[in-house]
Amino acid sequence: MVQVLSSRTLLRPTDPERSRAFYGGALGLAVYREFGTGPERGTVYFLGGGFLEVSGRSGTPPSPGLQLWLQVEDAAAAYEELSARGVEVLRPPVKEPWGLVEMWLADPDGVRIAVVEVPADHPLRYRP
Repeated sequence: MVQVLSSRTLLRPTDPERSRAFYGGALGLAVYREFGTGPERGTVYFLGGGFLEVSGRSGTPPSPGLQLWLQVEDAAAAYEELSARGVEVLRPPVKEPWGLVEMWLADPDGVRIAVVEVPADHPLRYRP
């Protein structure tokens, strides 16, 4: 078995500056590190227990199969904060039948982002 010590999602956007403005500015993700120079330089953001690296450039948007899942403490507060920053929310927070509170966004290339709150009484938080 390969022992994984760290992980990150690599994102090759069609417009790196626009994507950095979205992830670092609009979403407010903290920068872990930056490397290289010029418009296609790399920026790695903290993403909870992992990282999101925005670097390079792609001629086409990422596959629709790529989605990000970001857990937050309070989805309603995240909705208010992101809306105030001008982030387009595809769907405001809704408590799903499976008990999670989910809100949906999309990055500038259309990558869908689930912003999820795990309520205190949800089974993901405890074992009966």
